[in-house]
Amino acid sequence: MLATIQKQQNNYVVKFTRPLSHSVDAVWAVLTENGKLQQWMSNLEMIDLQKNGKMHFNMNDGTDAFEEITITDYVYREVLEFDWGKDSVRFELTTTSDGSLLVLQETISELTNHTPKDLAGWHICLELLCDLLNGIVHDEFPMEQWRKWFVEYELLVEDVKND
Repeated sequence: MLATIQKQQNNYVVKFTRPLSHSVDAVWAVLTENGKLQQWMSNLEMIDLQKNGKMHFNMNDGTDAFEEITITDYVYREVLEFDWGKDSVRFELTTTSDGSLLVLQETISELTNHTPKDLAGWHICLELLCDLLNGIVHDEFPMEQWRKWFVEYELLVEDVKND
């Protein structure tokens, strides 16, 4: 399911919505527990899981280099928001009759040529997260699928820029 992009006054809001047949507890665990988190987003590591806490974006290049990320909003089992460069990423989780609803919202200050790459990356990471919840672990990032979604997000970003 492709994300949506809405232009707001001073930025753009990208929203990925994923209905899941898993409990909020199960989804929260894959969002916040390092052993599970790193199976779908290998660069992220929780350091201090709380509002104004810290995460690391590990370069995973053998140098132990990382960027520190600030957690800007946190509500246990409901909200995890953090800085993403100049932008922000927010996960919201709610209970539904069938399991839960996961919404990833990225607030972007400016659409660039790199934006479709990031959006395709988030799209694939959410697919990996869903697979992990279903007991499927991927050994490698699926670049072929990423390329497919990159083309879709290039078109979507171009449409939004032309509106």
